[in-house]
Amino acid sequence: MQSRHVESFEDWRNQARQLIAAEISPREVCFRENSSQAELFGATNTPQEKLPAARPFRVDRKFMQLADRVVCHRDVDRYDLLYRILWRLTHGEPKLMQVTVDDDIYRASMMEKAVRRDAHKMKAFVRFCQVETESDREKYVAWHEPDHKVLRLIAPFFARRFRGMDWTILTPDESVSWDGKQFAWGPGVPMSQRPRADSLEELWKTYYASIFNPARLKTKAMKAEMPVRYWKTLPEAELIDDLIRKANTRTESMISHREGVAFTAERYLPEDLTVESFQAGLAQCDACSLCEHATQVIAGEGPVPSRLVLVGEQPGDQEDLVGRPFIGPAGQILNQALQDAGIRRDEVYLTNAVKHFKFEERGKQRLHKRPNVSEVTACHPWLQAEFLLTVPRVVVCLGSTAAQAVLGRGFKIQTSRGQFFSGPHDCEAIATYHPSAALRVRDVKRKEEIIRHLTEDLRRAAEKAKA
Repeated sequence: MQSRHVESFEDWRNQARQLIAAEISPREVCFRENSSQAELFGATNTPQEKLPAARPFRVDRKFMQLADRVVCHRDVDRYDLLYRILWRLTHGEPKLMQVTVDDDIYRASMMEKAVRRDAHKMKAFVRFCQVETESDREKYVAWHEPDHKVLRLIAPFFARRFRGMDWTILTPDESVSWDGKQFAWGPGVPMSQRPRADSLEELWKTYYASIFNPARLKTKAMKAEMPVRYWKTLPEAELIDDLIRKANTRTESMISHREGVAFTAERYLPEDLTVESFQAGLAQCDACSLCEHATQVIAGEGPVPSRLVLVGEQPGDQEDLVGRPFIGPAGQILNQALQDAGIRRDEVYLTNAVKHFKFEERGKQRLHKRPNVSEVTACHPWLQAEFLLTVPRVVVCLGSTAAQAVLGRGFKIQTSRGQFFSGPHDCEAIATYHPSAALRVRDVKRKEEIIRHLTEDLRRAAEKAKA
């Protein structure tokens, strides 16, 4: 086997053309970026042989687009993989690129996907600092540690975005500088030599804190999109823990000042609260946009007052058409759970945190869509009014949306299900699974477990309400 040393994608492409022309099969050659790596894999470190001039041939353009990104991956076998695909494309498999289940194509596609994602992260998480220079021109420097060797792939993006600036991006592998006209490439730089903070950093942190919206906070999703390992080079990262810790307080303040969320239904509440005035006011409500698409508003139903009140998330498709809560598939599961718990449905008050059906149209289907914070907030006065009318001893929250509407946004049903807490207007509240959770799982045992927990929690709530 002969070993070929590769400096760049262009170098690999030129050598691959010559090797194909010389009919050198993938089993007879290995590509490495340096000689030491080639020796580790047992290949003979042969001098670069002079090969015949490459005969012209054409390959699928998709392969060249794929190869241009795969070479940025850190996998040491990437050049061998690309040559094996090139060999197959030129030796009887011209449509190989269309066979997505092929092992080589699948592996290359996964590498391309990883590089593409890493390139996106670099665009998002490079932070420039202004540094002092002897010239009159301002100079900006950033340090970034990508997963793969994507700097050459991304440098044109920064040149287009900051065309008139002098800037340098440092990575552990290599560095690049832009003077407004051309690139200058240099060696890699360790993190210890990254530029220090400048006056712009404090300005950036102030701006970040001002645009941070606690009402939209989803910590898990944020860390997935903004991996913690990048935080060491992000000035705003030192603010994040404090911003997350204060999110609930900040959200409550925003709600109380109607800041950043929709208007609530408070203006529709009747001064003299009765069942009739409640229903009349609810029918006129347009505090959020859900009323524009739903068929009708769905009020709660059941005895008033009522010792036991059950709160769900929102009406479903059938509830929206018929005008009653919990009559669809989830309602059937709830009915069975109530019966198993020894509770008559007509003895409890059933309602939802949001009174209009929120959905997404897919052809002729209307698929359930979870209400957001502003929609739950807009509807909250109606839920509070129902508590005033029913004067419950126990409120059962079905699902996380209902639990957070009653017990606060920080409530996590995964960790606090089945426990009693202080509820609204001196009652007690307990959170359990929404019956629709049993419809979403395919595992039979898990479905039975959800229904069993739902039934047990309803039975305990009923016993406490009667006590």
